Amino acid sequence: MADKNVTGSKKGINLRKTNQPKLRIAMLGHKRIPSRDGGIEVVVEELSGRMVSLGHQVTCFNRRGKYAGSKEYSRERKKQYKGIRLKNVFTIDCRGLAAMTSSVSASVCAAFGSYDVVHIHAEGPAFLCWLPKLMKKKVVVTIHGLDHRRAKWGKFASAYIRQGERNAVKYADEIIVLSKGIQSYFKNVYGRDTVYIPNGICSPELSGDDCIRKKFGLEKDCYFLFLGRIVPEKGVKYLIEAFQKVETDKKLVIAGGSSDTDAFVTEMKRLAADDNRILFTGFVQGEVYESIFSCAYVYVLPSDLEGMPLSLLEAMSYGNCCLVSDIPECAEVVGEHGVTFEHGNVEELREAMQKLADDPELVGQYKAGAADYICQKYSWDEVVKETLDLYKERV
Repeated sequence: MADKNVTGSKKGINLRKTNQPKLRIAMLGHKRIPSRDGGIEVVVEELSGRMVSLGHQVTCFNRRGKYAGSKEYSRERKKQYKGIRLKNVFTIDCRGLAAMTSSVSASVCAAFGSYDVVHIHAEGPAFLCWLPKLMKKKVVVTIHGLDHRRAKWGKFASAYIRQGERNAVKYADEIIVLSKGIQSYFKNVYGRDTVYIPNGICSPELSGDDCIRKKFGLEKDCYFLFLGRIVPEKGVKYLIEAFQKVETDKKLVIAGGSSDTDAFVTEMKRLAADDNRILFTGFVQGEVYESIFSCAYVYVLPSDLEGMPLSLLEAMSYGNCCLVSDIPECAEVVGEHGVTFEHGNVEELREAMQKLADDPELVGQYKAGAADYICQKYSWDEVVKETLDLYKERV
């Protein structure tokens, strides 16, 4: 686990002491669990499941509506998952309103429910963080990224999210950030001290290429992989433009779904249409997800904006050679165990991809140490311990 830099934080109670009461915790701001709709969903599930295993009561407020996965899966209405209590909240399931209405509904439920701690994930859902605070709850907000900067949001949505950020600064008992860069941002812009607790990762079991061979015609080490939400700030456009100039028989696999960005996905498919080496798989999960990560030649994340990219941690945990943009949130993760390029620089990205395509021995060297490095550095158990240390005793 990386060293933590806690600036000016109020010291929490170590809940592992036997004389400490168990807490009633509300989690909100995610879409739903269980799901792999995005990194926040994975984080909420990992935190909640481990807290429940320690004897705490955790309730997650799920958004109603469509999943990124199958329509059948979206019809499920579980009330419990791995000991976590699930509550589905009112949601207007349309672009621009789903996130706002579900987080408002969840905030009201959490404020008037029997909870000791309300843990809010992301800036937009923090808009109403003053309400549970008003009702004497302890409020913790995790900033997963500076969401108001994301290109997919219009002026109103960006302003709403930015106000959520300000409300978190003003009302939250604690703010958790996932990168040192975002920690500096809150200190410089607001003078607000935050707590740096990055995400964790588990060591996965590797799988062969039978699944993706049958589904997509892919073989082990025959493709560069991008896996994530297909949104402008992930640098997918740069990636396609750079790869089209790389001389290689390897493919570029772009795995992931839209996140209120259907028009952008269509634009990217149109941009890639003339290159039959580029494959869009859509949203992947389960066996396909495990196989596509296990068998990649190189994982590429050319983002302009990140909080802490969980997909990058997962790529390294599968033993991948990772090529990432040099933004601090990516560079901090890979350290000397991955390759970086200047973000937004298509030519530099092309050169890096060409070098890796031509040098499988170099790729193998990066693969060899990636999994051990990342799994030792980022531990979910340590993340949970430090998060619980921020929570206060029940009021």
